[in-house]
Amino acid sequence: MLRNTFCHIPGIGPKSEANLWKCGIRSWNDVTRHPAGEWPKKNHHLLKPRVYESITRLEHGDSDYFADRLPANEMWRMFPEFRDSTVYLDIETTGMAGSENTITTIATFDGETILYYVKGHNLESFRRDIQRYRVIVTFNGRCFDVPFIERYFGIRMPQAHIDLRFVLKSLGYGGGLKGCEKKLGIDREELDGVDGFFAVLLWQDFQHNHNIRALETLLAYNILDAVNLETLMVMAYNQKLLNTPFAESHRLPLPRPAENLFEADIATVKRIMDIRERYWH
Repeated sequence: MLRNTFCHIPGIGPKSEANLWKCGIRSWNDVTRHPAGEWPKKNHHLLKPRVYESITRLEHGDSDYFADRLPANEMWRMFPEFRDSTVYLDIETTGMAGSENTITTIATFDGETILYYVKGHNLESFRRDIQRYRVIVTFNGRCFDVPFIERYFGIRMPQAHIDLRFVLKSLGYGGGLKGCEKKLGIDREELDGVDGFFAVLLWQDFQHNHNIRALETLLAYNILDAVNLETLMVMAYNQKLLNTPFAESHRLPLPRPAENLFEADIATVKRIMDIRERYWH
């Protein structure tokens, strides 16, 4: 879809882009082949030089160029071209106030490999491993995950960032990550009902009671968050295509569910559920 995109060019918005498509200018290649007299007049002088620049930038894998020029709810267009260098990312924290709030676990998934990082074990490895990717996909990561990671590690994450919160919101889906999953038919099975506050309690149980089952359940939850982002990304991408002339030609198949590295411990889940109920009452 990125090669059919013109809204990253200054002065060309959704209406101008749609007019280009209607005139048969549906891809960057069409711009290079058609004389300027066949284009809509508005901003036509910008089109050819910016398209040639876009072609060059894409050939060099310059994800930042497009990320800096696409609106947040249009970042989905980058996905197929950069899918091989995309990572799905989610973090969990202690849930404490202010500076006492720290990262407990991080889960990443690149469509093939699941990696997980645990405070006090291998958390620092994340700093090195994340550098291999050009694009990150999160849910609400612009507001939470990425700023938190950057502060915690004292680093800058320069990757292009597709935040599915904004993409899904533009499609009419809200209610947080779990709410969007439910509306799109994604079943969490034994982890249904587990949320961020529950994850905090799991970490506390692991820390205070040395319950390894609590850590395994936390990692199962964290990993599921990351893995499900790929399915949500593909679903959102396909739904976004419905508003373009490319709904059939560019549609992507849903990915096969990745096998989680950990299983939730049902007894631990039930016990933590009881603890959470006491917090709320």
